[in-house]
Amino acid sequence: QVQLLESGGELVQAGGSLRLSCAASGGTFGFYAMGWFRQAPGKDREFVAAISRLGLRTYYADFVKGRFTVTRDNAKNTVYLQMNSLKPEDTAVYYCAGDGEITTAQQMAAGIYPGYWGQGTQVTVSS
Repeated sequence: QVQLLESGGELVQAGGSLRLSCAASGGTFGFYAMGWFRQAPGKDREFVAAISRLGLRTYYADFVKGRFTVTRDNAKNTVYLQMNSLKPEDTAVYYCAGDGEITTAQQMAAGIYPGYWGQGTQVTVSS
């Protein structure tokens, strides 16, 4: 059973930066493509970024390109989301997700959601 635990969300002013972390346990992390998704109040959950299992390929939603960077450290079983130039519209609960070798990073970017999810971490950007 894979468990994912996000951390790093907090209140930040517009233009600021945050780094989210997602620690995985209970599975072979190095075989997992991992994704970041977010859900704002009253809106559907949406794709943010994804990274292939070895970190060689990354994918981003258009609204975060040039501002967010997804990376991973397989030795630490952790995936990161560096968020710069934050905007109030980035306010949401951010989730990491993956499901082993079932869903690739490219598939996540295409709207296919993986099976394992963390509990989410709240990011609030004030104007």
